[in-house]
Amino acid sequence: MKKKVQTDAAYSYTFTGFLLGVGLLAIIVFLDMVFQNEPISFDLMVDTFRENPSMWVNLALPFLFGFFGFYTGRELQNRIVDLSDDISSEQSKSRKIFDFIEKIRQGNTDFQYEFQEGDEIGKSLINLRDELKRSKEEEDTRKKEDKERHWITEGLAKFGAILRENNGDIDTLSNEVIMNLVKYVNAQQAGFFLLQEKEDGTKFFNMTASYAYGRKKYPNKEIEWGEGLVGACAQEKKTIFIKETKEDYVKITSGLGKSNPRSLVIVPLNFNDEIYGVVEIASFVKYQPFEIEFIERVAESIASTISNVNINMRTAQLLKESQAQADIMAHQEDEMRKNMEALKRTQIEAAKQSEQFISFTNSVNHTMIRAEYTVDGFLLYANTKFLTKLGYTNASEIEGKHISMFISDKDRAWFNDLWQNLASGGKHFEGDMKHVTKSGTDVWTMATYVSVRDHERKPVKILFLGIDITESKKESLDYKGQIDALNRSTMKAEYGPDGRVIEMNPKLTEVLQFTPEELVKRTIFNFLTAADLDEFKLIWKNIIKDIPFEGRHKWFTKTGEERWFQGTYTVVHDLYGEPAKIVFIGNDVTEQIRIEEKAREQTEILREQEQKLSQSKVELSRKLKEAREEMKLQFREVSIVKILSDKTLEGMLDAVVTINQDNRITLFNRAAEELWGIQNEEVMNKEISELLPTDKVDKDENYLGNFFKYGDKTLVGKRTEVFIIDKFENRTNVLVTLAEAAVGERYTLTAFIQKIEVELF
Repeated sequence: MKKKVQTDAAYSYTFTGFLLGVGLLAIIVFLDMVFQNEPISFDLMVDTFRENPSMWVNLALPFLFGFFGFYTGRELQNRIVDLSDDISSEQSKSRKIFDFIEKIRQGNTDFQYEFQEGDEIGKSLINLRDELKRSKEEEDTRKKEDKERHWITEGLAKFGAILRENNGDIDTLSNEVIMNLVKYVNAQQAGFFLLQEKEDGTKFFNMTASYAYGRKKYPNKEIEWGEGLVGACAQEKKTIFIKETKEDYVKITSGLGKSNPRSLVIVPLNFNDEIYGVVEIASFVKYQPFEIEFIERVAESIASTISNVNINMRTAQLLKESQAQADIMAHQEDEMRKNMEALKRTQIEAAKQSEQFISFTNSVNHTMIRAEYTVDGFLLYANTKFLTKLGYTNASEIEGKHISMFISDKDRAWFNDLWQNLASGGKHFEGDMKHVTKSGTDVWTMATYVSVRDHERKPVKILFLGIDITESKKESLDYKGQIDALNRSTMKAEYGPDGRVIEMNPKLTEVLQFTPEELVKRTIFNFLTAADLDEFKLIWKNIIKDIPFEGRHKWFTKTGEERWFQGTYTVVHDLYGEPAKIVFIGNDVTEQIRIEEKAREQTEILREQEQKLSQSKVELSRKLKEAREEMKLQFREVSIVKILSDKTLEGMLDAVVTINQDNRITLFNRAAEELWGIQNEEVMNKEISELLPTDKVDKDENYLGNFFKYGDKTLVGKRTEVFIIDKFENRTNVLVTLAEAAVGERYTLTAFIQKIEVELF
């Protein structure tokens, strides 16, 4: 078709060129005849050609123009056809680009685009498709990860609630956990194995709960420690995940029974590196890593809950045992009291020895101590400092002596192993070493023992070098004791300059209810309220600038409880003077704050009541005056009754002695004066112990002084035979009846005493 179009165009241009050539020839002939000034005629035209032979050349013009038209038409048509082909090619490419872009717009990133060499647009589109495909894959991955994290978070919250609600009973806890775990992870079977211990000390796993195919089971199954996959999981403390199980594999090696699931997950209940049990889950689907991670985190939470339950049970048992031991300790109290005097004497003697030792160590020279021994441990040489430190005056006292004479009996076992290592050419020793002086006292040194070798690398002697560190060792032990005492008596915490928690003592962590692992992830600012945070940040900046702060702040515990702490914040610098850490020492003043708040509330109530009272002041004054008159009358009557009562008791033939809540004598009648041979004024308002001293008799004897005191109800309301010791050290047997009376905070204990001889007479 293309060739036919080209031929038609060539013919058309040839004909047109031929006509142009004929026309040009006619014009030339016409002009030539016009210039001859003769009438134009055919004969004139013939004459023109005859007279001018060059005119015959012009006859070739039509043919020349025709040939030129043919050539021009053919070339022009070729160019048009080529241009049409190019346009068609570009249109086809545009359609392909449009289709490709439309596919990408519709989300089809797998659509292929074939481009030719040099097609830069095609390359850009391919890069765009690949970039969109990669972005889509990343978006899908992110959505998948978000979905997985949400699934894990929601599951952990759900099982956290289950563990909190059922932490009182292990059986209920295990059943609830297994039932919900099977449903949440879309499993078919699950078993809960609790680690228990037999009487002989052997451990075994008891299946406390199981769940299979949507039905709850109550099997009675035990697995020995180390047996099967359950035992292996507990021993290795690692999760076992079997992706493809063989026929009857679960039946043979696991604890679940006769099912044949596709995959099996066995997770240890591990908390603080201690195994509390195992959870086994079987399913017809393969679990993803995030699902296994979720099961492991749930297992850790279960182990933590079981640990807390065990601790509570153990605490209750210990409390019961401690109560049982209280009686034993009460009996031992008397013996401990007797040992106190001996202990005081020992402490005085120890203090004297300590002063002597400090005086001695302050007088020695703080230079190097040096000695040489044979490989068998016999002393070859000791310098003056060695002699001085160990209390010897002459080298002849210790030359040739064995090193064991300088080592305490308590240290010889491990020191012999150290010496054998040195004697055989082993590694040198560096560390603190305690030596025994001639007088038997201890000298601490920063010691180095080195094996000296000959040219054959054989040990020939042992070299000892040391520095006296006795005082610093004592100070170190003293500082350690002070720090331990500080941790027991106050709350202490250390923070980095950025506020992160470095360390908290148990007394503080117990109040905040955080574990050490949880605390290292927190800062001091996490414990404060939003209202106090900005103010405390300014205080913290001043503390870092070495401006100590003392005050109180409100913190929140792990459970959200408000606690007030009163304490001091002090910065500790490093060797370069830079802030290294912030030390907090304080106490819990929550109860004090609550009391203050309650006092403020009471004050407000009192203020309101005061306003009401001021309004009725006149009426109250009148009633108060009437009440005073009435009280005066009652007081007279009471005074008369008391005088009559005292005189009645004073005139009784039996001895009557009354004491108050301070164990002071408030009544001592005449019969009591005769019984003890002591006048009333000598004992009134005196301690009862002056009348009835207990240091003259055994505590277990039936002596009145052992029972006649405030709070002792042994003889109250009973008539009992006891004895007393009078002023003249005479022992008198009497019958006594004790009666107590209490009105408000006032208290009296009265003894009615009758001589045995009088009663028998």
